[in-house]
Amino acid sequence: MEKKDVLKIVDHTLLAQTATWEDICEILDDAMKYEAASACIPAAYVKQAAEYVKGKLPICTVIGFPNGYHTTAVKVFETEDAISNGAQEIDMVINIGYLKDKRYQEVEEEICQVHKACKGKILKVIIETCLLTEEEKIKMCEIVTNAGAEYIKTSTGFSTSGATFEDVKLMKDHVGKNVKVKAAGGISSFEDAEEFMRLGTDRLGTSRLVKIIKNTDCGTGY
Repeated sequence: MEKKDVLKIVDHTLLAQTATWEDICEILDDAMKYEAASACIPAAYVKQAAEYVKGKLPICTVIGFPNGYHTTAVKVFETEDAISNGAQEIDMVINIGYLKDKRYQEVEEEICQVHKACKGKILKVIIETCLLTEEEKIKMCEIVTNAGAEYIKTSTGFSTSGATFEDVKLMKDHVGKNVKVKAAGGISSFEDAEEFMRLGTDRLGTSRLVKIIKNTDCGTGY
């Protein structure tokens, strides 16, 4: 598999608390140059970023990030604000405590409300697999499917660990046919990325793959 084919499904990501507009511009420039699927950036920069890329690149941002325990009303407001500012993709974090309390209907309803606030834009639901039991991961596959979200996503990249091959396989085995899988967190090589893709990953959240290409690109293509 060619590296450019891998980059086409990468959400080139910068969510560090210290990210400056200069840093964001570098992410946007690189994502456009290497034809990434999107740039995933903090919500505060969405409007500026959307104006900067002028429709050449989808802008993605995160909601309820990274812990997921915002109220549903806050998550809905964050989503509406991001969409109005030009975001085309939304990655939201579930309320993990509600899931562990088995408040399944509330978890599903929250996803439904955020999805409605997306107004037809893509919603990816982050379940933070490293904090869940296998039973909880399977339940979230069911909930995300029922809620109608476009993607289920493994991780924020801010918790105890990121995506694993085992979790992606489990998610592909249990989500509905209309739900895609995004692997994120700790994806640091093209070899790992290709294995995630072989297992059925539809999107990859990482900054490292573009950086690898950028550091080896001598202007002769990739």
